[in-house]
Amino acid sequence: MHEPLTATEYKALAAGLQFPTNAFIDGAFRPANSGKTFKTTNPATGEALAEIAACDGSDVDYAVAKAKQAFDDGRWRQLTPGDRKTILLKLAKLLEENRHELAVMESIDSGKPVRECQTVDVPDTIHTIRWHAELIDKLYDNTNSVGPNALAMVVRDPIGVVACVLPWNFPLLMLAWKIAPALAAGCSVIVKPAQETTLTTLRVAELAHEAGIPAGVFNVVTGSGRDVGEPLGLHMDVDMVAFTGSTPTGRRFLHYSADSNLKKVVLECGGKNPAVVLEDAEDLDLVAEQVVNGAFWNMGENCSASSRLIVHASIKDELLKRIGAYLREWKTGDPLNPENRIGALVSKSHFEKVRSFLDDVTSEKLSLAFGGETQSGVFIEPTVVDGVTPASRLFKEEIFGPILSVTTFNSLSEAVALANDTNYGLTASVYTGSLRNAIRVSRDIRAGLITVNCFGEGDASTPFGGYKESGFGGRDKSVFAHDNYCELKTIWIDVSERAVDEAIR
Repeated sequence: MHEPLTATEYKALAAGLQFPTNAFIDGAFRPANSGKTFKTTNPATGEALAEIAACDGSDVDYAVAKAKQAFDDGRWRQLTPGDRKTILLKLAKLLEENRHELAVMESIDSGKPVRECQTVDVPDTIHTIRWHAELIDKLYDNTNSVGPNALAMVVRDPIGVVACVLPWNFPLLMLAWKIAPALAAGCSVIVKPAQETTLTTLRVAELAHEAGIPAGVFNVVTGSGRDVGEPLGLHMDVDMVAFTGSTPTGRRFLHYSADSNLKKVVLECGGKNPAVVLEDAEDLDLVAEQVVNGAFWNMGENCSASSRLIVHASIKDELLKRIGAYLREWKTGDPLNPENRIGALVSKSHFEKVRSFLDDVTSEKLSLAFGGETQSGVFIEPTVVDGVTPASRLFKEEIFGPILSVTTFNSLSEAVALANDTNYGLTASVYTGSLRNAIRVSRDIRAGLITVNCFGEGDASTPFGGYKESGFGGRDKSVFAHDNYCELKTIWIDVSERAVDEAIR
């Protein structure tokens, strides 16, 4: 169903794409009030793709007013659960029908390999929307046992107007992680896509309207963080912000909440994730394959990337040899060529940030095990750096690029200490042949998601989010994500004989 096309077919699709360029508010595309635009480019080629509406606070005010109006009059939240489900399933079907277009648009706007867009991002986006749609009419509210004289009901109410602020590394998938549970709950949403990657979000908004989501319920306001993100965070009629992105930006949204209406904030932020390989790991070929995938999938532009390999000293050399063998399969180049697994970094400025970590290899006298080369433009080949210590910037800072650091340990307690030696706590991987060690280390590592003998992020039914500076306020995915977008209301009804007698009289 999601089979990749050929490079020729992808390029033909890219040549014929029509790009949405305006904000989508109240069921229609509209330019920014100021008339200003910003340029979005193909990072792989530097080619300008489109001029996108550069919105500001006035556009935010208009979008919030329309979203609030849609919520208050109940045009979406008061539909039966079955009706909302039907419309979201129709959206998923439309995404399926347009999957090739969406995959190509995602690739040329972000630099992501088109094969991954086609086989991972787009199908997972569709699955996420379907999963939350199917959940709508299967969640039940509660009654509490409070004795014979009262009835206590605990019910969910949609929280209201939700601002969904997205990152640039997984534009479609992060959009689905936010809007699917928010819309399923009955909220109105205003999406602020990353300035670097706006095209697929606008296209999904258009398809959502075609599917039957009412005007004002799904809005997209395009522009910079300062001009759009900050006004959304400070807006008194925005009831919640759901954010994925950097930890410094996440902190700002907490300040915005405190400075406005104490809106609910759910943050999914950065990570500096360890892959811990114990001495008793049974299949080093499997370990190497999974470590390579965890470190270099999506060019390492991934908050859950396994950017720290923490390996027992006795097996390090053998594991690195096998990692090198798997790296031969990870070709770097044109994202529209499905043979390439490493595409372009998202922008020149991000490329320079990531490249600066390569300078540390020389200045810190580290060992370059593999890679380290850059190509013209914004391409960096998969790189493995050996001999990294906890004092190194490579060990401490989120690189968000295709660089894996290698650190050794000699005892189980040292491995856990190294894994936890970070301000982040998003994910971790543990590789071992011992069930006891798998459970013990998984419990001791402070992170929101631990995988054992594999790299992954679970599926739509499992919560995703982190400890410490990786997350705040809730989780993406699963039924727990649905709860993010609801308020709990207690309804207490007096059914005592006295109350009944008075009602009869």
